[in-house]
Amino acid sequence: MESQEAPSVGCAEVHVVAASPEAARRVAEVLRRCFTATEQRSYPADGGGGTRLELTVDTTRAAEPARSWLESSRWTGHVGQEPRRD
Repeated sequence: MESQEAPSVGCAEVHVVAASPEAARRVAEVLRRCFTATEQRSYPADGGGGTRLELTVDTTRAAEPARSWLESSRWTGHVGQEPRRD
């Protein structure tokens, strides 16, 4: 089993499993248009066939449209309330 450290504050580890490397790359490309991201790492998917792609995105350095979505969906911290979803 792999030992994984938690990403730093404001970052998220993203794992994409797709039937083809091209499909996984297209998802990573969209994420990179919205967030600063590390270079993707690609591996064969477990169970034969497909591709597993991993990258880290920095949500503190978001571009549009992600920035406006993150701002509008921020949790206000009020006890007993769900985060606002626009």
